[in-house]
Amino acid sequence: MSVFTPFPLPPRPTIPALSVNIREHGAQPGGEVLNTAAIAAAIDSCSLRGGGRVVVPPGLWLTGAIHLCNHVELHVEEGAELRFSQDPAHYLPVVYQQRGGIRCFNYSPFIYARRCHDIAVTGSGILNGQGATWWPWKHAQPGMVHLFAANRERLPVEQRVYGTPEHGVRPPFLQAIGCRDVLVEGVTFLNSPSWTLHPVGCENVTVRGVTIKNPPEAHNTDGIDPDGCRNVLVEHCHVDTGDDAICLKSGREPDAWDAGSPCENVVVRHCHVLAGHGGFVIGSETAAGVRNVLVHDCTFDGTDIGVRIKTRAGRGAFIRNVQVDNVSMRRIQKEAVLVTLRYGGEALDGAVGELKDVPDVRDILLRGLRCDHAGTAVRLAGLPGHPLRSIRFESVVIHAGEGLVQEDVEGLVLKDTTFEAS
Repeated sequence: MSVFTPFPLPPRPTIPALSVNIREHGAQPGGEVLNTAAIAAAIDSCSLRGGGRVVVPPGLWLTGAIHLCNHVELHVEEGAELRFSQDPAHYLPVVYQQRGGIRCFNYSPFIYARRCHDIAVTGSGILNGQGATWWPWKHAQPGMVHLFAANRERLPVEQRVYGTPEHGVRPPFLQAIGCRDVLVEGVTFLNSPSWTLHPVGCENVTVRGVTIKNPPEAHNTDGIDPDGCRNVLVEHCHVDTGDDAICLKSGREPDAWDAGSPCENVVVRHCHVLAGHGGFVIGSETAAGVRNVLVHDCTFDGTDIGVRIKTRAGRGAFIRNVQVDNVSMRRIQKEAVLVTLRYGGEALDGAVGELKDVPDVRDILLRGLRCDHAGTAVRLAGLPGHPLRSIRFESVVIHAGEGLVQEDVEGLVLKDTTFEAS
């Protein structure tokens, strides 16, 4: 059984040979002077000449929000650290973005692009979000409560405006929204304010050789979250974070139903995950659907859950054609594999009790998985009248305290698969 449908891998962005050093536009190293205007001037200079590479040379450089343009590559050289200001005012004015699966206007993402094409962030340097200033907002975010209500009530996006400490809505570290031909390669991201790499509604996205480190106490600091994107490659990345590591999403209802942009044609390979809530994850925001996914040759070491597919009644849409091959897992705290329609990490608004808009989850193949220890080997949880369908395990060996736990599942196949006591 093979459920994955091959597709062409995304092309590399087209970046002209022009190179502009941020020093040429007045940037000053040392971490004392705010270089937002100098970096913007370097990007504008590149853009006016048809695009090129904006170079951040070795040294410590303080900045606020950075906005990319067509055919522009931000290149952070080895020995360079872009340190992002801890002053929220340096991420104003507000910009159009997506937060938690919902469109709104909020503080600018630290690195941002909207409706751009051929853009890149590359190099061997460090991007330090200094997110500790933002993390406490997790416990004081009335703006997020308002945002969820605004989505349910279909309040126009123009009226969903935040961008104050009182609202407490944190921006992501990097967000490209509605872009095409996007590359993030080689750089290290530290201490994100919330989700780290968050392409939304993009086509042709490559994340390669990136390192992401966020501490366990950093709430909602997902690593790599392609959201409603098409044609995505994530490879050779190292993720150690305070939430889900590599996570596919497609927005939150009804915003995502209106956008109608599934996350599809995704390859994740040769990635290493430490800590985090899940190694490879789908959900929970899946309201526009997720399909055609291949994950292979990855290692998850010390995550809460290994392979995690989570959604819930009320989302609607589908998750299908997902193939996970040759994944090695160690020291998994909870489930090695979890597929659930009963995700309980947020308010249910009565949807589960009434079983409305239940996602259709089917055609999942897990093959060649190995796990030396997990709390539970596999947990599969559909809903009454809405089972998980066509889930197949082949050549899987999981050592766990508990074996297979299943409820409301149809078409489960276990071939050459063992769940052994650990």
